Amino acid sequence: MSVESLIDAAASLRDDADEIALEMIEEGSAECIYNPLRYAWEVHVEYLRIAGGLGAKTILMGMNPGPHGMGQMGIPFAATTVVRDILGIRGIEVQQPTDPHPSRPVNGLSHPKEEVSGSRLWGALSDRYGTTEKIFENVFVLNHCPLLIFSGPRATNVTPDKIRGKSVTSLIERCDEHLREVVGLLGPDSVVGVGKYAERRARESLASSDVLVTSCWHPSPASPLANRNGGEDWRQNFSSVLP
Repeated sequence: MSVESLIDAAASLRDDADEIALEMIEEGSAECIYNPLRYAWEVHVEYLRIAGGLGAKTILMGMNPGPHGMGQMGIPFAATTVVRDILGIRGIEVQQPTDPHPSRPVNGLSHPKEEVSGSRLWGALSDRYGTTEKIFENVFVLNHCPLLIFSGPRATNVTPDKIRGKSVTSLIERCDEHLREVVGLLGPDSVVGVGKYAERRARESLASSDVLVTSCWHPSPASPLANRNGGEDWRQNFSSVLP
């Protein structure tokens, strides 16, 4: 598998997502949309070069970027210390969204607020596998949708399952297509949906394939399951789906 093919697939998704984002705003499905595959592209490419060519047979798939994670750094489930200390990515400048909202600044790799979901997920992977190379020999992490979607004057973060419209349907279909492309390139045995939405999209996208689709709890601090027993129950649930 060529990492360049993964990069080409991500670039195609990036460009299509830009067009669909404009349609979503025109349609009124959202007021403001960020595409981190555009403004954090160089970081994302570096991530794909590190993660994409080591033979992982399990894909961990989240829903879409969070404002303090991939929305800042272009890496699924990113968190500032994770990107620096676990992935070893430093010194790459992140650009700005096309139409930034004043309530949602993009600080790139120096973002001061840690993304809890990302810290939990990558921390658990680091604890299990030890090195970055070993992580990516076992799992590849991606998000189903690359867009960070905001609604209202305060730019409230909105997930794709909470909005409707013809353009939203187009977005989901394009993201399903990208998942199938990545599966075709990586040849995984399984896709793990991190949360029920991601599981549902994987099941529908890959219904005609032989890839096993499973799920785990989402590590969001807003989830009672993720916080139960000091997070230990989530760690055990997550560990149960890992190779």
